[in-house]
Amino acid sequence: MARAFRLGGLLRLRKLQEEQAEAEAARANAERRAADKRRYDTAVMLAGAALPDEGDELTWRAAIAARAALTGLTSESVTAVEAAQARVHEATAHWAEARARATALEKLEDRHSAALRTEEDHAEQLVLDEAALRGRTTTDPPIEGER
Repeated sequence: MARAFRLGGLLRLRKLQEEQAEAEAARANAERRAADKRRYDTAVMLAGAALPDEGDELTWRAAIAARAALTGLTSESVTAVEAAQARVHEATAHWAEARARATALEKLEDRHSAALRTEEDHAEQLVLDEAALRGRTTTDPPIEGER
């Protein structure tokens, strides 16, 4: 009977942690892409918000207020992109750490499996050698020079 890998439970936990960290990194990347799209859309709106060539004072003030609001939104969206990028870096680092912990245990599991295969191969070879010796001594005539 093969011995179970003693750290198997911990390996499953580490793999689960790695998957969760990977999902968090994916969410952070999606949030960054969304923030970047909002920044781009706001910049496009600001570029399209021209001051009127003609109009009364109320129209002029409304256009200036709209541009000021879009400028504020653009500034906020740039800050949101920077914050989202920081979360991406943090989540990616966390994922890399989780992957390293899981990889170390996977390597130990591989070594354990290789050691078990070696033990099983050795035991099988002993059985084959014993069977060969028994078969040779009971059915084969003696070989000249072996006594």
